[in-house]
Amino acid sequence: MKPALWALLALGPAMLIVWPRWGLLAWWQRERKRRERELREDALKHLLKSEAEGAVASLLSLAGALRVSDGVAAEIVSELEREGLAAVESGRLRLRPAGREIALHVVRTHRLWESYLAERTGEPEVRWHRLAERAEHRLTPAETAALAAQLGHPLFDPHGDWIPASGDGLAAEAGAALEEFSPEQPFQIHHIEDEPETVYGHLLRLGLRPGMRAYIVSRDDAKIRLWADGAEYALNPGTARQLSVLSLPGVTAAALRGERFLHEVPAGGRARLLGLTGACRGAERRRLLDLGFVPGSIVESALSGPGGDPTAYEVRGSLVALRREQARYVRVGPLPGGAA
Repeated sequence: MKPALWALLALGPAMLIVWPRWGLLAWWQRERKRRERELREDALKHLLKSEAEGAVASLLSLAGALRVSDGVAAEIVSELEREGLAAVESGRLRLRPAGREIALHVVRTHRLWESYLAERTGEPEVRWHRLAERAEHRLTPAETAALAAQLGHPLFDPHGDWIPASGDGLAAEAGAALEEFSPEQPFQIHHIEDEPETVYGHLLRLGLRPGMRAYIVSRDDAKIRLWADGAEYALNPGTARQLSVLSLPGVTAAALRGERFLHEVPAGGRARLLGLTGACRGAERRRLLDLGFVPGSIVESALSGPGGDPTAYEVRGSLVALRREQARYVRVGPLPGGAA
């Protein structure tokens, strides 16, 4: 083989590596810069959330939040200081205005993207947080503003967290820990922490969602028995800490126990629709409303499938098949005059 051909063959792999725009080296450099930028933005997000909660952000807390070594965290802080995004004062990390603006954009984009996934896609709920963590670093402020307009400027994300508008500060997360409530004291599930993903997925599979009205049936060191929207759940104390809740003044546990849901209507039975539960959100909520599951409608349990699931319900002249978990989203009451 001619020397020139040998040289060409040898040059090919080298060019694949060092080609200025498309080579492996250029790709690796772009990826490194992207990762460094995302780490800086995650650091700013940690400082913002610490600020909102009244907590002290430190090098140690930053390293824990980013899951990096203390040395890497120190390098990130130095870079933020050089760029005028953060400052170190008496060992405390504080945001500067430019850093606060970036952090707010990241949080706003994350929560809007989760809302988009809930409203407009069929992505499994357990994946929303992970996908939003990617999108929060990729959307520009203009793209985030367009997304907000597309969604109708929602105020809260699917987890119950407030979505800050451009130029706002970040409010402290609402809700109290479940352990602060006594048995029989009604509350509404306000937020379910989505990390770690395995625990979050477990709670979703159980059927727990923000918006459910609930109370503690009993508790001991090993288990908390929870009543929520017509069903009971057994949680260990560690899992229960994933929930934050809001008090329901004026509501009693007896009143919650007296509520009925569509899945409880027997075959051939009829009921009046009172509305959808707070746990019914996004595309599922729009679909049920479009099908006629609105307050005041009369619904009849017309036909059940094998094992009782799904069930066909007649509402507003249409026959609609719902799975049991979907029918649990619909609150019902007796017909006017007490008819069954």
